[in-house]
Amino acid sequence: MHAPNSSAPVYSDTVVRQFALMSVVWGVVGMLVGVVIASQLAWPDLNFGIPWLSYGRLRPLHTNAVIFAFGGCALMATSFHVVQRTCQVRLFAPALASFVFWGWQAVIVAAAISLPLGYTSGKEYAELEWPIDILIAVVWVAYAIVFFGTIGVRRVRHIYVANWFYGAFIIAVALLHIVNSAAIPAGAMKSYSAYAGVQDAMVQWWYGHNAVGFFLTAGFLGMMYYYVPKQAGRPVYSYRLSIVHFWALIFTYMWAGPHHLHYTALPDWTQSIGMVFSLILLAPSWGGMINGVMTLSGAWHKLRTDPILRFLIVSLSFYGMSTFEGPMMSIKTVNALSHYTDWTVGHVHSGALGWVGLISMGSLYYLIPRMYGRTEMFSVKAIELHFWMSTIGIVLYIAAMWIAGVMQGLMWRAINADGTLTYTFVESVKATYPYYVVRVLGGLLYLGGMLVMAWNVWMTVISGFSKPSPIPQPAMAHA
Repeated sequence: MHAPNSSAPVYSDTVVRQFALMSVVWGVVGMLVGVVIASQLAWPDLNFGIPWLSYGRLRPLHTNAVIFAFGGCALMATSFHVVQRTCQVRLFAPALASFVFWGWQAVIVAAAISLPLGYTSGKEYAELEWPIDILIAVVWVAYAIVFFGTIGVRRVRHIYVANWFYGAFIIAVALLHIVNSAAIPAGAMKSYSAYAGVQDAMVQWWYGHNAVGFFLTAGFLGMMYYYVPKQAGRPVYSYRLSIVHFWALIFTYMWAGPHHLHYTALPDWTQSIGMVFSLILLAPSWGGMINGVMTLSGAWHKLRTDPILRFLIVSLSFYGMSTFEGPMMSIKTVNALSHYTDWTVGHVHSGALGWVGLISMGSLYYLIPRMYGRTEMFSVKAIELHFWMSTIGIVLYIAAMWIAGVMQGLMWRAINADGTLTYTFVESVKATYPYYVVRVLGGLLYLGGMLVMAWNVWMTVISGFSKPSPIPQPAMAHA
């Protein structure tokens, strides 16, 4: 038998460390802006009459910072970490991976400057103007080359299911971004959409809902399929179910976008297709949630003492809840009540704060100490504190928005015996005020938890040490 190769290559973890740390930094920034705009809804004078601090400019900054800066950096950190470990090979083209990191930070900084200045395409989750869109496309292609290149040179024949989800997320987001952002430039920071009227709306919500489906779902399911089994010390509950989950999810999600356009100029049959596929989507979503939760079979007792596992499992419960609520809200009769109300805001945040936020935090708590030569974070008690601050913050936030949203919907549709409206719009705004204050409190708790995490990460980094990670050698070959 050959002796093990003593000059084995090491994992390319510099870019993993960079993305992981910036995910925490942008998480604090994005959630801080969220608290600011939530406060502005309760107390409008908080923009101080400054155009750059107006709600209309800060709101897209908040969504872009949380989704693409915090979420994007977490996805890139974990995908580069997972693909190396599951393929037992270092990153393909590490220099290109470094370009992906710096290019993505340039996109984020460009967004942070241009959005408050009022440069926007006006498209939900795709507000950035055409020069930044081109940079996003270039960085994303580089990201795809590194990820799929690593899979292409893998030492292990099998492609683990987490990489299937990461791969689908990378391909779909490239397609969505390039098609939806097609525009005709009309100046350095001004453009007009390549589509018009209802077609523009349809393309926008095909993009918008699939940004949820692939960026905010498929990518983070990649995290779930690696970090939940790792932290629990158990194999995935059902590998067969994970494959069914993958194909059912990526096929069904693509068709659900029209449910954002009920009761609009979009043809009725198109709205109905969106509703039907949204209802079908419940099955693969819950299949994945059950697969993740049941991975704890035989290890449930660990939840009592392991706050990282708690982050991961509670995130799955929010995933299950959000993916029940979404199909329900896509039903036309329910949508007639919920649309344009804060119920939608509550639904988005149960997914964003509960699912995306908690799975990212749990994964980063597993990842970061190992990137700095430690087995665990500097303070486990701080992780525990962060867990409870986040969870209580989420519950306050989404409960307030659910109640406010249903109340708004009922007030808007209430009519007197003579057919006139019972309430003016201003009366519904006034009735919503206390719920906006509760939302601010929930947001402050969630932001506070993020600050606790930032401190814990900083202490872990300065007390740990960076060292190259050796690649596990395959079983020794026969002579």
